[in-house]
Amino acid sequence: MIRFATTAIVLSLAAAPAFAEPVQYTFDKSHSNLSFSYNHLNYSITDGRFGDWDATLMIDADEPANSSVEFVIDADSLDTFWEARDEHFKSADFFDVAEYPEVTFKSTSVEQVSENKLEVTGDLTIKDITKPAVLEVDIMSFGEHPMAEKQAAGFNMKTVVKRSDYGMDMYVPYISDEVDVVFSGEAMIAE
Repeated sequence: MIRFATTAIVLSLAAAPAFAEPVQYTFDKSHSNLSFSYNHLNYSITDGRFGDWDATLMIDADEPANSSVEFVIDADSLDTFWEARDEHFKSADFFDVAEYPEVTFKSTSVEQVSENKLEVTGDLTIKDITKPAVLEVDIMSFGEHPMAEKQAAGFNMKTVVKRSDYGMDMYVPYISDEVDVVFSGEAMIAE
């Protein structure tokens, strides 16, 4: 009787439809941007970007919770469009790029909160300090790319980073502790 029941379970599992695996996508860096902005003394909003980064994106269209994203950002690629400020931000007062050359984000969960919105929770590491971060993701488009003729996805991701959490508290509160980070990107299914 036990052998019959076991055989029946195995046969039913074999006949069940296979679950789709997450699929890898590659970002088109010519149409993707990782930027940040902060309040400078309540007189202006100053912005910048990181020009060199890599990302691994896995998408499960049927079960978004199985999706994931990882970023590795070259801290030395920081550019605020003012060389003296860039050098200060790269110094030990802030990013200390000589000692900590990379900033990383690795997702730990993905939650679909509405039809075109996700919340991606993960670990953000700056200067070897890891804190949780939540990316609010707007899905701009998901389907066949009209020019590349293959599956593509477009996203706009936002989060706020409290820089003092990562040992970068110089000039707080005069220069805002909260830094708005935005990643806008196009990705296509990897070949």
